[in-house]
Amino acid sequence: MAAWGLAMCGCGQETGWVLKPVPIDEQLRETVLTADPGWGVTDKIAVLDVDGLLMNQREAGWFGEKDNPVSLFVEKLDNAEADGNVKAIILRINSPGGGVTASDIMHERLMRFRSARKLPVIAVLEDVGASGAYYLACASDEIVANPTTITGSIGVIVQTVSFSGTMRLLGISAKAVTSGPRKDMASPLKPLDEKDLAILQTMVDEFYKRFLEVVVAGRPKLSAEKVKSLADGRVYTGEQALANGLVDRIGYMEDAIRLAKQRGGISKAKVVMYHRPLGYRANVYSAAPMAAGSQVNLLNINVPDAITLSQPKFLYLWTGHAAQ
Repeated sequence: MAAWGLAMCGCGQETGWVLKPVPIDEQLRETVLTADPGWGVTDKIAVLDVDGLLMNQREAGWFGEKDNPVSLFVEKLDNAEADGNVKAIILRINSPGGGVTASDIMHERLMRFRSARKLPVIAVLEDVGASGAYYLACASDEIVANPTTITGSIGVIVQTVSFSGTMRLLGISAKAVTSGPRKDMASPLKPLDEKDLAILQTMVDEFYKRFLEVVVAGRPKLSAEKVKSLADGRVYTGEQALANGLVDRIGYMEDAIRLAKQRGGISKAKVVMYHRPLGYRANVYSAAPMAAGSQVNLLNINVPDAITLSQPKFLYLWTGHAAQ
């Protein structure tokens, strides 16, 4: 028997408190969004939401730590994989991308799901499905974009910053004691020299090559040369992406559901989603540490969790949407 607790909602202007029972084991629950009429409809289409920054870490929220996006995605896939009634998956994506590693883990896990279950996967790009989110979408059988979707941004960025000029004006100096000349590479407390830049560029080029390979594998109608010509980091509208072969069709969730039924060979289905009552964590990705404000000597620098200035991150990210 499941144990239950109470959830409370806050109050504000013209609002009040709401108390409702929630299961306290906090595992994902399935909700039926729609169901075709008739008796005995057991086939399911599982809709997996992928939204916000895709980072392999937890973030702080008003009521505690939020889910690690990688962990949550893996857990949803695990639920769908274990349910024999699930006949197709729809990825509903609204994300500017995120970390190189997070995007790659999610892509690889989806590919393993497809290999294990042999089910159709349809990606639907809504407001934004760019960079790492597009990387993930390339693991699907078909990509559906809204006409007003922003997608593309195929590329890699690592943002560095230096406070050394400001520190010099303030009479502050910093000296790292290191085991090697590159141990403090890209430190915000010193200028980025040419050798540091060359090393970072080599790494960016490697991750960019991997991104190109993922797109070429996921978009077999596009040549490697065509993909590279599209992969200068720019974004595209849904219509532009369709014209360039980055997506398969223009449509909406209803179109994706019809397509999932067609590819899954089912006439009637329940459309379901997985949601969490609270903050349950269920697999190894859940244990990634929560990002925190970085302390540098006497300077306590609080910055967005996703882009910690003292620790440059390699990102598959559309930076026009970096601050969420």
